Amino acid sequence: MYKTAAEAVAFVHQFRQALVPHVSVEILILPPFTSLHGIQAVLRPDDRFSLGAQNLHWESEGAYTGEISGLMLKALGCRAVLIGHSERRRLFGETNAHVNKKLRAALRQNLAPILCVGETLEEREAGHTESVVKAQLLHGLRGVPADHVADLTIAYEPVWAIGTGRAATVQQAEEVHASLRAILHAEWADIGTETRIIYGGSVSPHNAREFFESDEINGALVGNACLEPEGFAKICELAS
Repeated sequence: MYKTAAEAVAFVHQFRQALVPHVSVEILILPPFTSLHGIQAVLRPDDRFSLGAQNLHWESEGAYTGEISGLMLKALGCRAVLIGHSERRRLFGETNAHVNKKLRAALRQNLAPILCVGETLEEREAGHTESVVKAQLLHGLRGVPADHVADLTIAYEPVWAIGTGRAATVQQAEEVHASLRAILHAEWADIGTETRIIYGGSVSPHNAREFFESDEINGALVGNACLEPEGFAKICELAS
């Protein structure tokens, strides 16, 4: 929950200028709902980034005051949506069942889901990391056809590393990513090798390169470090 609509538009202009010409990776900007329309209005055909949202409701419309549907997001030019972020789970009571309904709603609207999974510090210290992320993954994907599973992005975001400045080590991230691929492979055959799994948790211009150099890590879900356009552009350059 950062940046007013005007600030978000200013960010896009600054970010566009900061991106070096040879950046060739897929870049998504996921602003607050209030900024989607303003950013859509200034997007250009030659922009190397596209628009997504941080959340959605599982119904297309209805008496759900304060909620936003995938249909609405699609009309604003969104091509992706974040689902099951740890803050949504922890602060707003989203369960794995809610996440599953939202993910299926995104697919119905042809929005690319970015499914977030991750453990708390207490769960990691108790040795429950694999069981926690497995439950989040399998419940989140319940009833989703295999061809759609291959198309989504999974974001591993250890809760203890989000916004704390304490990133997971590359080895810790690799271990969980490998575990997630094994779970996908066991449930959906070859899907594990095809699915994009990205890391989120205190990624910054100072540590991004080491994550991107890992074959197990296919990108980053950037938090606080993306609020400053030059720093975010640097992370994109490192990914490229």
